[in-house]
Amino acid sequence: MKSSILFIPLVLFLNACTNQSNFDASGNFEADEVIVSAQQNGELLSYEVKEGKQLKAGEKVGRIDVREVELQKQQKEASIAALNDKTAAPSDQVELIRRQLDVQKAQLAQQQREKTRTENLLKVDAATHKQLDDINASIDQLNKEIAVTQQQIKLSTYNTNNQNRGILSEKAPMEKAAEQLQEQINKGQIINPVSGTVLINYALRGEMQVTGKPLYKIANTEILDLRAYITGAQLTQIKLDQKVTVQIDNGKKGHRGYTGTIVWISDKSEFSPKTIQTRDERANLVYAIKVSVKNDGFIKIGMYGEVIF
Repeated sequence: MKSSILFIPLVLFLNACTNQSNFDASGNFEADEVIVSAQQNGELLSYEVKEGKQLKAGEKVGRIDVREVELQKQQKEASIAALNDKTAAPSDQVELIRRQLDVQKAQLAQQQREKTRTENLLKVDAATHKQLDDINASIDQLNKEIAVTQQQIKLSTYNTNNQNRGILSEKAPMEKAAEQLQEQINKGQIINPVSGTVLINYALRGEMQVTGKPLYKIANTEILDLRAYITGAQLTQIKLDQKVTVQIDNGKKGHRGYTGTIVWISDKSEFSPKTIQTRDERANLVYAIKVSVKNDGFIKIGMYGEVIF
């Protein structure tokens, strides 16, 4: 009777030792968790985030009230439009002067025809030299007036361009300010940065948000990393991109197995965490590794896992 009582604990102890030696390393599953924060101040007008919800990268999940910034942008755009109204086209300024020039050129052409006619009449003594001198004087005067008018056109065009340049020099800074305001408006839209599952939600619709305040935490749970620890003696058994077997506890059914890939091996040793079991319990220093595993929905962040090389 006593021998059978002693036999049962001994069997349990041997089974525990056998199960412990069925794996080479162990650790916990983790994922790259991203905390999405508000990028603008204001009331949370709409919000479509719930814990456990699957979100895609680039998906719009909410909107913060940025009406005040929109009004500031409209004010800048109105100021830019007012600057455009202040500018004058050079053609508007010189049109009257050009018409005056056209009249002067027509008068000059008429005087030149009159000069030719008077010279012909003078040859037959039908005109006097004084008449020809008067016409030549008139032609000289018109040439001077035309030169002055042409100079006025150039000067008016130059002044108009300078005036417009001074007005439009204020336009570029205003346009940049309007672009900055548009960026602030865009930040009022809450855009999900990565595809994954919402782990924790911190916000509710109608709450006031400030820049930098966390809204929710999301992580891609389709592929998880098992951070495990190995001894220095095991380093020679593994390499990057090596396929290994990963198993998790499956309750009464034993273990559920997966195929994993070693994606990272630490180049520095560290002291063995108390919660981590290794094959060689006498080793004080271990190396961390990461094994990438495709999740079928049964693996959870923080769950314990085992690695078999």
